[in-house]
Amino acid sequence: MHPESYFMHLCSVYATLLHSLFEDVMLKTERQRKILTLILARPIGTQTDLKTHLERAGVPATQSSVSRDLEELGVVKHNGRYTLPKPNGAASHGLLGLDTAGDNLVVAQTESGLASAVAVQIDAATLPEIVGTIAGENTIFIAVRERKTQRAVIKKIWDLFE
Repeated sequence: MHPESYFMHLCSVYATLLHSLFEDVMLKTERQRKILTLILARPIGTQTDLKTHLERAGVPATQSSVSRDLEELGVVKHNGRYTLPKPNGAASHGLLGLDTAGDNLVVAQTESGLASAVAVQIDAATLPEIVGTIAGENTIFIAVRERKTQRAVIKKIWDLFE
């Protein structure tokens, strides 16, 4: 294969992967926003109920994705219903969720307009596992050195904002 053709093929593959990643992140962001809205709007006591409400609202969800979202959002159960995290937690700083993507990427979801502020705090922590961050409006891509450090980085970032 000619070098230019090979390069164009790699660019196409890379663009397809980025598009797929972007779609996954957007679906997760939409689902997490809807979860917060639902919890504020009505008493919801089980993940099954929450999943049903999400699906009625046109937001696809699995039980495992709902479970992960509740954990990432810091949602707690109080008096038999889900409630939002206390204001002194990560959400008060704008951080809503963290997830892995690929081998060397952690994706952070923030309140709209707060990604840069959250990224500055992450960068200021100078975690050795983090290579760098790129912040948009409500999403931060966090590059990590190795796949095996992704989960540790997620825990350390949550700890920064507790």
